[in-house]
Amino acid sequence: MDVNKILDELRGEHQQLGEAILSLERLAAGGKRRGRPPAWLQAAQGRGPGRPPGSTNKKGRKRAAKSAAANSD
Repeated sequence: MDVNKILDELRGEHQQLGEAILSLERLAAGGKRRGRPPAWLQAAQGRGPGRPPGSTNKKGRKRAAKSAAANSD
């Protein structure tokens, strides 16, 4: 068993754990972040892109329907 090889592997794992801890600390700190959240975080929150299907501007649809009816006459 090569002790130097084991030490190298442990140092690599130590570095990965340090990075993971730092990332989790940043997430736990919360606060208002600027910009778009990363895709993996959006997926974890369960939100989809854009508005839900029923939230469009209803006045705009009525106007479009009126202008389409007027043009078809």
